[in-house]
Formats: sequence, C-alpha cells, structure tokens
Amino acid sequence: MHSPPHPPRTRSPQLVTGLVCAALSLALLVLVAAGWSPLTSLDTTVAEALHRRAVTEPGWVHVNRVLTDWVWDPWTMRVLTAAVVLALWWRGSRLLAGWVAATSLLATLVQQGLKAAVGKDRPRWADPVDSAQYAAFPSGHVMTAAVTCGLLLWLLRLHGAQAPLWWGASALAAVSVAGVAWTRVYLGVHWLTDVLGGALLGGTVVALSTAAYGGYTARTRRPADEQDPPL
Repeated sequence: MHSPPHPPRTRSPQLVTGLVCAALSLALLVLVAAGWSPLTSLDTTVAEALHRRAVTEPGWVHVNRVLTDWVWDPWTMRVLTAAVVLALWWRGSRLLAGWVAATSLLATLVQQGLKAAVGKDRPRWADPVDSAQYAAFPSGHVMTAAVTCGLLLWLLRLHGAQAPLWWGASALAAVSVAGVAWTRVYLGVHWLTDVLGGALLGGTVVALSTAAYGGYTARTRRPADEQDPPL
C-alpha cells in the first residue's frame, strides 16, 4: 500500500520577509557605498532640517539624548536580550536560548563589519548637539533595537501570546525602532539612510534566523519514516 504523498513544502513567511529585507538592504548598501547623489542629497536635506530645529530646542534635545543613551541604547537592548537568554536557559529551553544569543551576536558582527567596510562619515556640524564615534552606516542603535524587538516578538509568538499582549508588544516594538531612528537623525549623529539601513538589516537577520530555527525544529521533529533518505 502506497503512503500518501507529502504536501509540497512552502516557504515560511519569515523566509520571504527575510529575503525581501535582504534584497532591500543590499540595494541600499550599494547605493550608499556608491554615493548615489539623489540619496546623498536626501540625507543632507533631512539632516540639515532637523539640525536647525535641534539647536533651537535644548529641552527636546535633552529628552532625545535620554531616550537614545538610556532607554534605547544598544547596551540596554543587549542586557534585555541577555536576561531573556538566561530565563530561557533556566527553563530548560537550551536550543532556543542559544539561538537567540547567536542571532544577537551575529547581528553585532554584521553591523560592525559593514561599518568598517563602508566607512561612511557621520554628519559634521559647527554647533553639534550630540556626538558619536565610529562609522555611520548602518546605525548600531537602530539595528540593535530592531533585532532585540524582533526576537522578543518572535518569542512571544512561539509561546502563544494572546492577541492583546501580542499587539501591545508589536506597537511598543514599532515605537522603539522608529523612536530610536528619530533620535539618531534628530541629534545629528546619523543620516536618514543609516537608520533605514539599520532597520532593514535588523529585520533581515531576525527573519532569516527565525526561519532557520523553524526549518531546523520542523526537520528534527519529523517522524523517522518521514525523514529524507540519506544521500
């Protein structure tokens, strides 16, 4: 008696999202590295407009500095990720804990590697309201926030979070990523393309990593008689 044919394998939504984000990230990276003039002009226009506002709004500058240096700082995000990893490990979810830690580490390596490779200068002002070091593209603040928030949302989904919690967390994640992107450009330490690149790259890393986790766990949990034959 013949066993019923297996249903065709379909690409996961995470994989599709990751491939789209990767394509957009690559396109933006090429344009930034090539110094495409329309994009450079957009960067300059946005940065100058926001800097003119910032120098006249010291109170608002202080609020943005608190947000970017404490609330959405990369080290704040890394500590949050570390706490989640430890909690997962303590509960016995060793694979999941390791996957989250590895994804966060991979994102940091990608971020630093691209900063060194592209070597894009940050905005420079005669009257700066804030300062930052290292190369500009991609924004480390935005990429770290995108990766951290994306991983936390994924974990909530894996653990069956109810709709109110899920949508509340999604809104908080969106505000956090968009908010830190705003602070970096408003404070004059990043260009618009830097924060856009950080968000896209963060989305790419999270989407591809979670897709890989789903594929790996689905394969390892398949019954033995459904495993692909050895090559």
